[in-house]
Amino acid sequence: MVTTGRHDPCVGIRATPIAEAMLALVLIDHALRHRGQNADVAHTVPPVPGSSAKE
Repeated sequence: MVTTGRHDPCVGIRATPIAEAMLALVLIDHALRHRGQNADVAHTVPPVPGSSAKE
């Protein structure tokens, strides 16, 4: 069998950034769902250092 083109010898190199991106999407999805379903609840989450949030 002969393959031509670009093929990665190891998918582990690409798996790490993909898994990190998927985790980030899941976390922000849960945060947005929580915010949407509990709009009347006071949020006690402090601002994240390095974010562009105004204090």
